[in-house]
Amino acid sequence: MLHGDLVVRLQNIAEQAEASAGEYSGVLASSKEWITNNFGENGLIAAYVALGALALLIVMKITKFSFSAVKYLVIPSIGLAVLGSFVLPFSFFFLLPITVTACSLLLVFKG
Repeated sequence: MLHGDLVVRLQNIAEQAEASAGEYSGVLASSKEWITNNFGENGLIAAYVALGALALLIVMKITKFSFSAVKYLVIPSIGLAVLGSFVLPFSFFFLLPITVTACSLLLVFKG
C-alpha cells in the first residue's frame, strides 16, 4: 500500500513538473519571437550568448563557493575534530558538530 501511495505522489509531482515546463516553454517561445521580431537573428544570437555567459558566471560562482566551503570549513573542521579526539576524551563524532560550528562562526565574524 505504501508503494502505491508513493507511485501516485511521484505521478502527481511529474504532472506538476510537466505543467510548469509547459508554462516556461510558452514564455521562452514568446520571448524568442519578440527578440526575433525586434532585433532579428543577430539579436537572437546575442541573447543566446548573453544567457550562456550569465549561466556560466552563475556556475562558476557556485563552484567557487563550494570549493571555498570545503577549503575553509570542511577540512579545518574535520582536522580539529580528529585532533580533538586524540587530545580530549571525546569521540570524533561528538566533536565534529562543535568544530563545524566553531569554524562557521569564525568565517562569519572574519567576513
